[in-house]
Amino acid sequence: MKFGKRLKKQVEESLPEWRDKFLAYKRLKKLVRLVSSSSGNGGRGEAAFVRLLDGEVDRINAFFLEQEEEFVIRQRELQETVEKAAGGSGGGGGRRPAADAAAEMRRVRKEIVDFHGEMVLLLNYSAINYTGLAKILKKYDKRTGRLLRLPFIEKVLRQPFFTTELISRLVRDCEATVEAIFTSSMATTMAGDRRTWRGCSGDAEMAPMADQQGIFRNTVAALATMKELRSRSSTYGRFSLPPMAAPASPESDEMQSIQIADPIPI
Repeated sequence: MKFGKRLKKQVEESLPEWRDKFLAYKRLKKLVRLVSSSSGNGGRGEAAFVRLLDGEVDRINAFFLEQEEEFVIRQRELQETVEKAAGGSGGGGGRRPAADAAAEMRRVRKEIVDFHGEMVLLLNYSAINYTGLAKILKKYDKRTGRLLRLPFIEKVLRQPFFTTELISRLVRDCEATVEAIFTSSMATTMAGDRRTWRGCSGDAEMAPMADQQGIFRNTVAALATMKELRSRSSTYGRFSLPPMAAPASPESDEMQSIQIADPIPI
């Protein structure tokens, strides 16, 4: 599948409020055609192209940082909620009835699944926008005979939206919280979020809840895109995202790990 179609499909499968936040790849592609077909205005055309690229990077950064800040706050609030729910205490400090405590744990569990899924979606947002920038720059260099891709990508690698260490840490912290407090079934579900979510299909309790969650379906689509973007192929090159790590053991094959990229040296 060509990247433009893949991006369009990913946008359609993303959260509704995120759909206008992705790279304007179609607009950039149209400008590449105009610049490459014009004669005598190469310098002005390239300046316009770079301005549009810079504007897109600024827009992507702004959205990424906004989401990142929100996730940091939500993680702290959710941690407090989890601790209270795990303790089984009510608002007055007394123990809740068992039925009420179980209902509260189910509510918190759903909230964690949604939160974890949204963070995975943001990691995918970073990956697909980086890939789009690399693709359009490659197309520009090929059409115009210029060498814009290398210096621009070097700048992109230092951008906030590409620096995903904080979000990756929040994802790991979320999984650690689940492993420490909830049942092994829930821990498997959460680990599956970052490792293809295949573990949920065998969980009779989680499957109905998963079917009802739009965020779950969005995350599954995002993980499929991330896997495709990071898989080795004939087009893999120095500007590609690192491929996913191969399973280290038969046990890990069922929950294949997705390695989130650190900045790529060029």
